[in-house]
Formats: sequence, structure tokens, C-alpha cells
Amino acid sequence: MSTLADTWEWLTDPAHWSGAEGVWHRLLQHLVLTVVCLVVSCLIALPVALVLGHLGKGGALAVNISNVGRAVPTFAVLVLLLLTPIGKWGEGPTVVALVLFAVPPLLTNAYVGMREVDRSTVQAARGMGMTGRQVMFHVELPLSLPMILNGVRIAAVQLVATATIAALAGGGGLGRIITAGFNLASTPQVVAGAVLVAVFALIVEGVFEIAERLAPAWARGSG
Repeated sequence: MSTLADTWEWLTDPAHWSGAEGVWHRLLQHLVLTVVCLVVSCLIALPVALVLGHLGKGGALAVNISNVGRAVPTFAVLVLLLLTPIGKWGEGPTVVALVLFAVPPLLTNAYVGMREVDRSTVQAARGMGMTGRQVMFHVELPLSLPMILNGVRIAAVQLVATATIAALAGGGGLGRIITAGFNLASTPQVVAGAVLVAVFALIVEGVFEIAERLAPAWARGSG
């Protein structure tokens, strides 16, 4: 019980929330890192998934290859990257490791969403004289959007939870609170850092849930 009380005391101490080492600054760093990695992951995974899903070729292979990344711990990837020239790029190794971690759910959900579009609808669109590009952007993409957005939500929440590894490479974020707690042998600080990461992940999840509720019916897949 004392650990919980000490953790609460740490979290409610204003001194821990201000300054370059404070929670707000670390939270902003964590948010920026998450957003950057999510945007880069989307730019890599979504175009590939949409094209392969539209063509119906090579998608299964691409998904299987991307899923190999899930079998390799992100920390192990980060360590290996630190030993390469990428290790000299500041936040580069962390960004690369996190992007590799976020690509699989984005690629998988987008590809599956495209392939699950009713083929009769696609054929009807082609029968109306639509080009392949028009079918992809005006028929398949809108209908697969709920699955795509679900993949983005999964990737975002996973990135928030995993971005703590940035601290191991000398980067910022909430992980620095946890590593500092270990260095100081302060269990309350370590627990406080873990709680902050968990709460941040829940907030991100909640934001996506609210966005889904406020989105138009067609974006929610409800007709």
C-alpha cells in the first residue's frame, strides 16, 4: 500500500510536472514521437495496402512479410539499429524501430478492408464505366475506411505504449521518467511513469472512439 501512496504523492507533486524533466514536457515529446511514427507508418503501409488490395495480387505475401516484424521484439530491433550507421541519427533508430512495429496492423487492416468490399459492388462500378482508379478511390476506399481507421487506431495505441523505448536510446518521452526512476532506485517514480503511459494510451483510444462516433455513417461502416 505504501508504494501506491508514494506513487500518488509523486504524481501530485507539482515539481514533477514542470521543467525540462517534467511530465508535461515528456508527454509532449511522447506525443510528437507517436504522431511522427504514425504518419510515416501510414505513408508507407497504406498506399501499398490500397494498391495491392485493389489489384488482389501480392497482398497476402506483403502482409505475411510485414507480420514478421511482430515476431521480433521492438527493443531488439532498436539495439541492432543502434549498432548501424542509423544509430548516429539521433531519434532515427527509435523512429525506424517504431515504424516497423506500426506497419503490420496498418497494412493488414487496409488490405483486408479493400478485399472485403463486395465484389458485386465493384463489378457494378466497372459496368458503369468507372476506371480502375475511380473504382479504388470512389468505391473500394470509402467502403474499406472503417477497417483502415481501425488499423490506424491499433497502431496509434501500440505506438504510445511502445514509444517508451525511446528513453533507452537517449530520446525523450514518458519512458525517461521510468528510466530515471530505475536509475534513482525509486519504485514510485517507475510506477508513476508506467501509469502515465497507460493513461495516455487510454486517452488515445478514447479519442479514436469519439472520432468514430462523430464520423459520418459511411465512415463507420454502418451504411
